[in-house]
Amino acid sequence: MRTVEPLHLRLLRLLRDAGPASRAELGDRLQMPRPRLLAELERLVGLGLVAEAGLAASRGGRRSTLVELDPRLRFAAVDLGASSIDVEVVNGRLEPVAAYAEPADIRSGPKVILHRVNELLHKARVDGAYEKLDGVGVGVPGPVSFRDGVPVSPPIMPGWDRFPVRELLTREHGCPAVVDNDVNIMAIGERHGGVAHSIDDFLFVKIGTGIGCGIYLSGEVYRGTDGCAGDIGHIQVDAHGAVCSCGNVGCLEAVFSGAALAREAVAAARAGTSPALAERLAARGVVTARDVAEGAVEGDVTCIQLIRDGGRRVGQVLAGLVSFTNPSMIVIGGGLAQLGHILLAEIRSVVYRRSLPLATGNLPVVLSELGPRAGVAGAAVLASDVAFGEAS
Repeated sequence: MRTVEPLHLRLLRLLRDAGPASRAELGDRLQMPRPRLLAELERLVGLGLVAEAGLAASRGGRRSTLVELDPRLRFAAVDLGASSIDVEVVNGRLEPVAAYAEPADIRSGPKVILHRVNELLHKARVDGAYEKLDGVGVGVPGPVSFRDGVPVSPPIMPGWDRFPVRELLTREHGCPAVVDNDVNIMAIGERHGGVAHSIDDFLFVKIGTGIGCGIYLSGEVYRGTDGCAGDIGHIQVDAHGAVCSCGNVGCLEAVFSGAALAREAVAAARAGTSPALAERLAARGVVTARDVAEGAVEGDVTCIQLIRDGGRRVGQVLAGLVSFTNPSMIVIGGGLAQLGHILLAEIRSVVYRRSLPLATGNLPVVLSELGPRAGVAGAAVLASDVAFGEAS
């Protein structure tokens, strides 16, 4: 059951998502008595969260005064990938005012990576993007204790186990911080401003260096008791498959992910079964998932088959989830979403074939609308929520 949110949180989210509004409009939309609403607005003005925004357009009578989120509000959104750092500073409406993206190896450890994040945020301040931050949201590519703000035994993040990420960022920037896993923040971003906008029950599947699933149920992210719900990359799909980074055998992530696809592509190139991949390997000495995507577009049969095999594996896992959760939509994102409609068609085919007709009769399976921005978009939403929540 959805929790009842405090008035101030609903009010601030409404101004964030819908923009400036008159007091009368806010009262109607929130169904709150005018005296209570006015008192809450006055309190939020005093806290520096809300400000007057001029007069509304004339409708023939007296023009009402609009209120908006304070234009000085700033939130930091950080999406840490296995091989990248994406940072944005956004205003109260979650519109970017500064953005930085660069390659980075998450295996460098938390001190190195978070030091670089702080350097980028301080650069944004020096460049005039903000005077102070009001909240920081961070996504990391591994399991997270959302309650404690720390990664927990992340398979591809050596040195990060129980590292106090939230505490460090709160202390560094003097504002509340929140930490979640990368697929959850992508799901949050997609629901806020992407193809799943306002859909209450959906699955967001990230296929990249790892594979994970963000689960939205009844309008809220479902994280599970300890924060590791949706870790579908470690569901076994092949009892005789490759050893996974988690130590088990035949996990979905071990047989189809960025690294697994690159491994299969190299094998196909060396065996001579794929002219497109053999040509790229000879030219550059390496082949990647992008090379498989390009080879498939060129009609290379082996590349197409590699993508279909991966889509079939993902579809098998998703079919079970569809029967279990009965979502309204499945969104596919992450780096391997670049494999495009061959991957999507195979996932759809398996899900529709293996799930109950009642669960798939109105079930769109679509590509992410936000693409690589989904992570920072979701981190910005979380950053604003944690800042607004502390306005109690």
